Amino acid sequence: MKKQLKIVVLAKQVPDTRNVGKDAMTPEGTVNRAALPAIFNPEDLNALEAALFLKDETEGSTVHILTMGPPRAADIIRDAIFRGADGGYLLTDRKFAGSDTLATSYALSCALRKIQPDVIVAGRQAIDGDTAQVGPQVAEKLGLPQVTYAEESLEIKDKSLVIKRRLEHGTEVVECPNPAVETVTASAAACRTCLITTSPRT
Repeated sequence: MKKQLKIVVLAKQVPDTRNVGKDAMTPEGTVNRAALPAIFNPEDLNALEAALFLKDETEGSTVHILTMGPPRAADIIRDAIFRGADGGYLLTDRKFAGSDTLATSYALSCALRKIQPDVIVAGRQAIDGDTAQVGPQVAEKLGLPQVTYAEESLEIKDKSLVIKRRLEHGTEVVECPNPAVETVTASAAACRTCLITTSPRT
């Protein structure tokens, strides 16, 4: 039987910047979060599906969300549980407001030191910043190996994962020891919508 994995997904609640109107920006040139609906960051949903796949393939494994934001960010934890996650952690404090990637990755890495997961999965980047820095910065702060642009887990071994990466002109297969950080691209499998199934009518 494969080793049980303690998996944490780094996720973010973001303003939906895909359909913006005239009120989407403030006079100061920043995103007007109050004018846009808050959603689960799209690539973090790909990361959640990658984590749920690992859970499905390793009996007894767990998946938890770790997010940082205002209290309403707990909505994405509930969404993730609805899709099959086991629970989540919310880091919230007024002092976190306006955090850049350096501060965000520091806070997340402090929480992860306490959680001590076997695998950390994150979306490649958030649509409200497009920096793709938080996942790699977390890996650096924790001193962990990282696989970026992950698209699919091909094999789960006792102490490592074999992962297919999406590159600009093709793919690459790498083996990475655990614990590790994996950032997932939008070309990975879409996240399942619901864990609940209904029985056929009799």
